[in-house]
Amino acid sequence: MGVLKGIVTVIYVLVCIALTIVVLMQEGKSAGLSGAINGVADTYWGKNKGRSMEGTMEKLTKILAAVFVVLSIVLCLNW
Repeated sequence: MGVLKGIVTVIYVLVCIALTIVVLMQEGKSAGLSGAINGVADTYWGKNKGRSMEGTMEKLTKILAAVFVVLSIVLCLNW
């Protein structure tokens, strides 16, 4: 069991590093009121956000966050 816990811990650390990098690579959402006035949602990037790099980063963030939570729970169990 010690080897398995070591492997899970290494995967956990790699997920933590990857999650940090992905979050830092994302653009800020600080458009605020000026973004709403300019109609950012009606632009090409607003309509196709899921296919853009930013949409991919958001999906990857959600996946990595879910893996992070699951691994955290697994590591907290008493083996």
